[in-house]
Amino acid sequence: MELSNINNVQNLLKKSGLSLKKSLGQNFLIDGTVCPAMANAACDADTGVLEIGPGIGVLTRELSKKSKKVVAIEIDERLKQILSETLNECNNVKVIYGDCMKLDLNKIIKDNFGDCRKIAVCANLPYYITSPIIMMLLESRLPIDSITVMVQKEAAERLCADVGTREAGVVTVAVSYYAQKEILFGVDRSSFLPAPNVDSSVIQLKILKNPPVSVKDEEWFFKVAKACFAQRRKTLVNTVSNSLGISKDYIKAALSEMNLSETIRGEQLTLKELANLSDILLKKQNV
Repeated sequence: MELSNINNVQNLLKKSGLSLKKSLGQNFLIDGTVCPAMANAACDADTGVLEIGPGIGVLTRELSKKSKKVVAIEIDERLKQILSETLNECNNVKVIYGDCMKLDLNKIIKDNFGDCRKIAVCANLPYYITSPIIMMLLESRLPIDSITVMVQKEAAERLCADVGTREAGVVTVAVSYYAQKEILFGVDRSSFLPAPNVDSSVIQLKILKNPPVSVKDEEWFFKVAKACFAQRRKTLVNTVSNSLGISKDYIKAALSEMNLSETIRGEQLTLKELANLSDILLKKQNV
């Protein structure tokens, strides 16, 4: 069955008595070129793939063809009947029903991908939970090599922006710290059923073995980074002081040590400058 055919998708849903749930961000792909391109970018014959949100199995089937095995995590148990039909011939696919934000992904990976040379995450992420899922995947330090996901175009541009530019946010800092990032290609809104109000992009994050900057305290670094973006219209001195309760004089002294203006905004700092600021403020906090 061709799952990119709109009539086939509608018939599947009708036969199962299902309707799409807006609350789960369910928009099914009906462009037959997108999922093969994602699978080609995400994996090869030695890769174990963790897919988040298989939906009716469009991407899952393409990943099955290219990878060694696929474990797909689906939150909507109403899709059991459909997935048992659409994935019937995919002998290297296992579906786990549950919330990826609550499941033990480390255990799932350990239990299923022990014989795989590489491990990748691949998904068409619901727009409403894109950043939390990506942050969870990165911060969990899962034993994965890459993350290839489709996200809203604006989110892709934010995630893959350079730290220190207006497009960047705190999630950009995290992505830049943990991974090498790239926008692979765009996907028009007409590629989905039902069509969303925005276009999409496929991005790939290649997980780094070591961060591009060194920090003395990683948890503190991310607290400082978050504080820098807490009130974007205010100066860094004000927003960091308000968010972390640090004396403005300490922050001004840190900026002076870095040869930066007291009026600079947090969004203007590069990743290296954020790392330096974090270390200097940590030292001052511990004096």
